[in-house]
Amino acid sequence: MATIVQDERVDSPEAAGMEVGVAAGPRPGTVQVVVTGEIDFDNATVLREVLLAALVSHRTTLLIDLGRVTFCDCAGLNTLLTVRHAALQAGRGLHITAAGRRVERLLTLTDTRTLLM
Repeated sequence: MATIVQDERVDSPEAAGMEVGVAAGPRPGTVQVVVTGEIDFDNATVLREVLLAALVSHRTTLLIDLGRVTFCDCAGLNTLLTVRHAALQAGRGLHITAAGRRVERLLTLTDTRTLLM
């Protein structure tokens, strides 16, 4: 991954089980966000805040790597859809570039894969 432009690794109790890193993306005009661990009701708000902050501060397309996410519930999915909506409203994009087996299954079951990938 390229140079870290903003390190959003969160250690708060609300982010338990999740780590988020934000770096310059592989293409000009993009920011890469890598999420590791679990995304659930307890930490989805933290993820939403980090993603929205990256969207606002970098004013670019967000590329989200969920390849290291081991669990994602409907709160996590809602966060991704909410941030996607905010990105579209701002004339930007949001794309999941990698997803683990469990995230892929969630996106397939909820028919949201084409919206996010």
